[in-house]
Amino acid sequence: MPAPKNAMEIFKRLDKSNCRECGEKTCLAFAGAVFQGHRKIDACPKLDPSIIERFSGDPTELNTLEANRDEFLAAMKQKISGVDLMSAAERTGGRCQNGRLTLKILGKDFSVDGQGNLSSDIHVNPWVAAPFFDYVLNGKGVDPSGQWVSFRELKNGKDRYPLFQKRCEEAMQQVADSYTDLFDDVVHLFSGRQVARQFQSDISVVLHPLPKVPLMICYWRPDEGLGSTLNIFFDATADQNLDIGSIFSLGAGLTQMFQKLALRHGFSEV
Repeated sequence: MPAPKNAMEIFKRLDKSNCRECGEKTCLAFAGAVFQGHRKIDACPKLDPSIIERFSGDPTELNTLEANRDEFLAAMKQKISGVDLMSAAERTGGRCQNGRLTLKILGKDFSVDGQGNLSSDIHVNPWVAAPFFDYVLNGKGVDPSGQWVSFRELKNGKDRYPLFQKRCEEAMQQVADSYTDLFDDVVHLFSGRQVARQFQSDISVVLHPLPKVPLMICYWRPDEGLGSTLNIFFDATADQNLDIGSIFSLGAGLTQMFQKLALRHGFSEV
C-alpha cells in the first residue's frame, strides 16, 4: 500500500476526539508523529484494523513532515479560528490587542490574528511557525519550574534523542567550535540571560523561543586533550506546553539560525 502523502491523510482517518490514549496531546499531533515515523499507527486505540493495516509498515518508507510542512501549517492555521485569543494570551504569556495575539519569540514580537495569519519582526520561519501554533492551540500554560532536563528526559523524547543530538546539539557544537566568539555573541543577541551558577560553562545562556518554554545552552571549550561539549536543556515543564515534535523543531530551527549567521560572517565550513 502506498505511503501517505502527508500527515492530513492520516489525520482524516482518526476519530478526532483528542482522547490522548496514544500519548500525544491531539489527534493532529499523533498523525504528524506517525507520518514522521516516530509513532506506529496502531498506537491509536480507536482505529479500524483495516486502517491500521493500510498505514503500518517501515517508517523509513514514509515521507517526512519536513517535506510537507505547508499542509501541516495550513491545518493548524484553520484551528486558530476557534480559539479565544484573549484567553490564549493569558495562558501563553502573551498579549492580545486589536484582534491579534502577540508573543515574544527570542525577544522579538510574533503575532497571529483570528484567521491564523502570522506577522513578525523577524522572518516567519516554518520551524518557528509550527511550534508557535502548537503552543497557542495546545499548550497548558504551565509556568517554568526552573528544573532543567535533557531532550531525552521529556515525554516521548528518548526515542528521538539520537536525531536531536545529531541535528541540534552536534550541529550547534560545530558552530561553537569553529567560531566561538560569534557563537557567544549570537546566543546573547536573542535576548538571552545568564544561567544559574551551578550550570555555568564556558558559554552558558538561557533563551526563550516561547514565553513559557525556555531552553539552556551550555558549551565547554576543548581543554587539555578533551574535546568540546555542547548540551541543550529544556525546562521540565516543556512537554506540557509543546508536543515533543515542536520542541525538536525549536532546537533544529535555532541551530539553523546559528549556522546561517556563522555563514553570513564569513565562516564557510558550518
